[in-house]
Amino acid sequence: MKTSESGGVKVARENMIQSNNVRGKREECLPSSPQDARVMSLDPLLPAQSNKESNTMILLTSHSLKYVSLGVLVLQTTSLVLTMRYSRTLKEDGPRYLASSAVVSAEVLKIFACTVLIFVENNFSVRVVNQLLNEVLSKPVETMKLAIPAGIYTLQNNLLYVALSNLDAATYQVTYQLKILTTALFSVSMLGKQLGFYQWLSLLFLMAGVTLVQWPTGYENDYEMTTVSSRSQFVGMMAVLMACVSSGFAGVYFEKILKETKQSVWVRNIQLGLFGFVFGFLGMIVYDGQSVRESGMFQGYNFVTYTVVVLQALGGLVVAVVIKYADNILKGFATSLSIIVSTLISYFLLDDFNPTGLFFLGAMLVIAATFLYSYEWKPAGNSIIKV
Repeated sequence: MKTSESGGVKVARENMIQSNNVRGKREECLPSSPQDARVMSLDPLLPAQSNKESNTMILLTSHSLKYVSLGVLVLQTTSLVLTMRYSRTLKEDGPRYLASSAVVSAEVLKIFACTVLIFVENNFSVRVVNQLLNEVLSKPVETMKLAIPAGIYTLQNNLLYVALSNLDAATYQVTYQLKILTTALFSVSMLGKQLGFYQWLSLLFLMAGVTLVQWPTGYENDYEMTTVSSRSQFVGMMAVLMACVSSGFAGVYFEKILKETKQSVWVRNIQLGLFGFVFGFLGMIVYDGQSVRESGMFQGYNFVTYTVVVLQALGGLVVAVVIKYADNILKGFATSLSIIVSTLISYFLLDDFNPTGLFFLGAMLVIAATFLYSYEWKPAGNSIIKV
């Protein structure tokens, strides 16, 4: 009797061990993350180790793209400012290139780049042409909504050339960060977004920093020896301030349009580019028509000019990549690096910038404000909304 009972216990114990083994094997086969689940749904026969390796590769790729996009943004932002400043101060024998012409050329290149990206996304299908025509022509109301931000962006791009023709690269870089303030204010008023305490504090730091950067030094003799007069300094400042206001409004307006529709970002950029080309071309004819008739649209173009056009056209695409792969902290870090690099190159290479203690203090406040505004604080509740 005892023997049969011990045998039954032994059998029960073996069954339990087998059940645990089976359960363990099933748990090993379960996906450990959404990426693993997606991979296993494609091929359920893949072993668990292979799924984990695939997940690791995905994470490494995403991590690499984040910092690659950061580096590209720093390079693009710094290169655009410095080359644009250099191109507007370079002494040439012939006529200088027209800023309005460069804006039009950049819009054409932007349209071409976005069209290529759409073809790539759709495996170079010919049907993409019909889809683009339908999006642009069959929806005139949706297309016309982009006329407002396109016109403002065109004005902004022209203002940036005016600003960098009258301001050194370092001062321009720091002052142009006021677009954070204008974007925040327009986001609150137009989109109903809320800012947390630290974000409002960062905006105060930003205004204080820009004020210190623009504070007069009082060294009139030294100032008169520089290539930038007080009048051109004022013109450059007004151009930057107007560009900041236009950038904030156009950016928030464009964000609102994107949230109301489901169209591709590249399609929207093509529509923006078309309106930008029309407005830019009309502005070129109105303000520089005589120069265009006398020397042509591409007068004064050289390698530096073509570089400026390419950098300006691809700037929006680089920002789109950064938004996709990076976060606000890294974007703030990229802005800070760009300010520092622009300051160093403007001082050592371009030789058009004389730093002061007030400038460095103001620049540090602006950099701190950029980090503070973009840092994702996580207090109790949802009192902070990213802008």
